[in-house]
Amino acid sequence: QVQLVESGGALVQAGGSLRLSCAASGRTLSTYTTGWFRQAPGKEREFVAAVHWSGIGTKYADSVKGRFTISRDTAKNMVYLQMNSLKPEDTAVYYCAANLYGPVSSIGPKAYDHWGQGTQVTVSS
Repeated sequence: QVQLVESGGALVQAGGSLRLSCAASGRTLSTYTTGWFRQAPGKEREFVAAVHWSGIGTKYADSVKGRFTISRDTAKNMVYLQMNSLKPEDTAVYYCAANLYGPVSSIGPKAYDHWGQGTQVTVSS
């Protein structure tokens, strides 16, 4: 099984940028569709972005399109989420998740079998 560890969360001002990292161990991410989800207090966990296990194809939530970019480095077994033009509503705990040979179109949390512990992103206004 794959183990995931997120890092990079921080407090940032609105309009700023952050890059989240997800380090994988145990299995290569080249066999996992890897996604980022987020959960704000009192809200359900929601899909943010995903990259297909082949490395070809990505999907984004409408709320982050044009601002966030997901990328993968198979040599380092890492997945990243570059977040630009951050807004206060982006404040949440961000989770990395993996789905073995899963379709990138699956955006529900239940489609993902493996999760990291999360990293806090706080955007101040």
